Amino acid sequence: MFADVDSTMRIAKEEIFGPVLVVIPYADEDDAIRIANDSEYGLSGGVWSADEERALAVARRMRTGTVTVNGAPIGFDGPFGGYKASGIGREYGAAGLAQYVELKTITKDGRRGS
Repeated sequence: MFADVDSTMRIAKEEIFGPVLVVIPYADEDDAIRIANDSEYGLSGGVWSADEERALAVARRMRTGTVTVNGAPIGFDGPFGGYKASGIGREYGAAGLAQYVELKTITKDGRRGS
């Protein structure tokens, strides 16, 4: 765990894999979201709050492919992948399978068939 980190520091900017926790102080909710989104990466993040609706509102504003709320486990039935420079698409769930499927619509006499 690294405390008193500034959002401009390398440890806060790079996508580090491993048991690493970076603690960055923030002024308010908007500042926390700004800090969370101030990265060229966006694989995953987490939000903890006693107010689940507020946590969900914050999670929706984060530019990451996955956000857990209050330590919930990641489900492999949903898509997994990052935003920005994290990842190259989606794995798992319907979105992960979609990249292997070519869809086609054929229209005849104003009706659609597949």
